[in-house]
Amino acid sequence: VICHPKYKESKRIAIFLSMPDEVQTEEIIKDIFKQGKECFIPRYKPQSNHMDMLKLSSLEDISSLALTSWNILQPSDDDSTREEALDGGGLDLIFMPGLGFDKKGNRLGRGKGYYDTYLERCMKHPRGKPYTIALAFREQICESVPVTENDVPVDEILYEDC
Repeated sequence: VICHPKYKESKRIAIFLSMPDEVQTEEIIKDIFKQGKECFIPRYKPQSNHMDMLKLSSLEDISSLALTSWNILQPSDDDSTREEALDGGGLDLIFMPGLGFDKKGNRLGRGKGYYDTYLERCMKHPRGKPYTIALAFREQICESVPVTENDVPVDEILYEDC
């Protein structure tokens, strides 16, 4: 990941804080800060498909985050001090999680449409849609995954031996 040309040229990067069954992102997050890039993480709104990408100030900032009922660390709902990526300079790159992927870039998420809805918002930002990279295990690559007209394909899927 850290040798990828899109990663190298990106300054504002959104990345998920991985759950135990996902590709682990901690080393990537460490590198984002080491390289002096800006790091944004998701804050999901329960009972909706709304998600914001909020700025992390440092790697240590992760320890101040609240644990949701889904066992995901994220900024608390009353945390209004963090920059939302689309209120500022937008994003260059989004690393995306998923349960399954096909080689056409279709992604099966957890069913709420958070990333698809967020990417629609990105398209309205002056900077436009950021490049999207899904991080996957080889076992998650399928012949096809179910999609709807609201699903936004990812630009690239990175997995072992891809």
